[in-house]
Amino acid sequence: MQNSKLTAQISRSQDGDSESARRRPLPMVVVFYLEGRRDEQISKEGGVAVQVVVFFCCCCCRRPPSFFSAAAVAAAAAAAAWRWLAPARHHGIEPTTHRDAGIGRRCYSSPSSSSGYHVSPSSSMKGAVFRDPARPLSLELLQIPRPQPGEVLIRTKACGVCRSDLHILKGDHTFASPCVVGHEITGEVVEHHPLTDPKMVHRFPVGSLVVGAFIMPCGSCFHCSKGHDELCEDFFAYCRGRGTLYDGNTRLFLHSTGEPVYMNSMAGMAEYCIVLANGLALLPASLPYSESAILGCAAFTAYGAMTHAAEVRPGDSIAVIGVGGVGSSCLQIAKAFGASDIIAVDISDEKLREAKIFGATHTVNAIKEDAIEKIKTITGGMGVDIAVEALGKPQTFMQCVQSVRDGGKAVMIGLAKSGAVGEVDTNRLVRRKIKVIGSYGARTRQDLPKLVNDQNAP
Repeated sequence: MQNSKLTAQISRSQDGDSESARRRPLPMVVVFYLEGRRDEQISKEGGVAVQVVVFFCCCCCRRPPSFFSAAAVAAAAAAAAWRWLAPARHHGIEPTTHRDAGIGRRCYSSPSSSSGYHVSPSSSMKGAVFRDPARPLSLELLQIPRPQPGEVLIRTKACGVCRSDLHILKGDHTFASPCVVGHEITGEVVEHHPLTDPKMVHRFPVGSLVVGAFIMPCGSCFHCSKGHDELCEDFFAYCRGRGTLYDGNTRLFLHSTGEPVYMNSMAGMAEYCIVLANGLALLPASLPYSESAILGCAAFTAYGAMTHAAEVRPGDSIAVIGVGGVGSSCLQIAKAFGASDIIAVDISDEKLREAKIFGATHTVNAIKEDAIEKIKTITGGMGVDIAVEALGKPQTFMQCVQSVRDGGKAVMIGLAKSGAVGEVDTNRLVRRKIKVIGSYGARTRQDLPKLVNDQNAP
C-alpha cells in the first residue's frame, strides 16, 4: 500500500503542482515512467512497479476525461497507461532523428535506410510477461518482433490496463502463457513488411502516430467481408483462442532462450508491438499519447455498444450500470447522441459524483437504494429505453434486463468470470418484447477513425 500511495503522488505530479491538480481524481490507471533509469534498476524494481500499476487498475477505475470529436465521439477515459521511454540506443536502434513535415513529430531512421528504424537481429526490448496467477508480472527481455505482410511494428508510447487484462492475471479467464497482455495502445510506426499493401504503407508511413484497437480484423473472413469487424473469425480463433496472430504463430520470443511468448491482441505491455494495419488509426497531433491509449478499448467498446447494439437516438432514456472506464465512456456517448434521461448506477459515491461530469442526469447508488425501482421512478414507472450492463456480473445482468421498459433493449458489454450465467424472466422477455443483445466492441475499420477524428481514413 505504501508503494501504491507513492505512485499515486507521482502520477498526480504530472498534472502540475497546483491545488486544483492535486485535487483532481486519479486516472483510471497510474502512468509508470521508466525514463532515466538504468537497466539494472528497472530489472530489480520492475516487479514491484508492475504490481502497483495492476493494483490501481483494479481498485480505482476512476473517471475518464472527455474529449469528443465534433464529427462523432472522441471519447476517452483517463489513462490506463504504460509508458516506455528508455533510450533507443540501448535496443540496438540507430536514433538518427528528423522531423516529418506531414506529421510534425519526431521519428527515426537508420543511416542506411530512409524507410524507418534499423533493427538489428540482436535487438531486445522490455516486456511485462505473465506466467501464472500466483506470480506477479515480470519485466523481461524479449526479441523485438518483426512484422509479417499486413502487420505494422509499433514503438509503444502508452498502453491501457483493462479489466480484461485483470481477468487473465487473476486466472478468471484461461489464456496461453507465458504471455504479454495489453490490447489498447498508442505509438509510433517503426516498420512495415516489404510485401505489405502499398496503400497501407502510404496510410501509415514510418514515423506516424497511431492508436491501436483491441479487435484487429483480418478483413477477409465471412464477418469482416460484411463489415462486422467485431465478429472477426480469425480474431477470436487466434488472438483470443491461441494467443497468436493469424498465421498461428506468435511474434514474441524471450531474448535469452528463444522461448515463445504468447500475445493478447497486440501484446501492448512491451516497448514494441505488432498490430495488424486493419487495427490502426492515425492519432491526431492534438491528442496526447497517454489519455488516448484507451480509445482502442474502453471508448471503442462503448462506441460500438451505443452505436450498433443500443442504436441510441435523440431523446432516448438510458441507464448505465457500472461506471468505470467503459461505463463512463457510455455516458459521454449517450450525451453526445442526444439522450434525455441518462442514469448512472454504481456502488461508489465518488464514481457517481464523477458520472455527473460525463453526462449523467441522475445517479443511483445500488447499495443504498433499489436500483430497478429508482430507475422506474425517474422514468415515470416505465423503465428506460436502453439499459447497458458494463460490469460483468450475474446480478447486474439481471438488473439490466429488469430496468428496461416494455419493448426496451438491454445491452450487455461487461465480461464476467468464465462460466458465469445470467438469469432472465423469459415470460416478460416474450410477452413484453424485451431485447437482450451482447456487444464486444466496435467495427474497427469504420469506427476507430471516427473516434479519433482521423481525416485520412479511407
